[in-house]
Amino acid sequence: MLRQMRKRATFKESEMPKQKTKSGAKKRFKFTANGHIKVGQAGKRHGMIKRTTKFVRNARGTMVLSEPDERIVKVYMPYNR
Repeated sequence: MLRQMRKRATFKESEMPKQKTKSGAKKRFKFTANGHIKVGQAGKRHGMIKRTTKFVRNARGTMVLSEPDERIVKVYMPYNR
């Protein structure tokens, strides 16, 4: 019992706890090499028959988030920078 108490006392108590990453954010966003954030284009899940051909063509692949949205996502992912 006394040995266990000594082991626990050796940990640093001043060490800050780790921050948590939002699990929804880590599934949806990726960081580019320059620190910008890539995200899939919205509006492609269903109802594509009523969309214009131009929209469908431009919505392929991923897009880069704007600066204000980028700041929000970076708060959700503190370690991916």
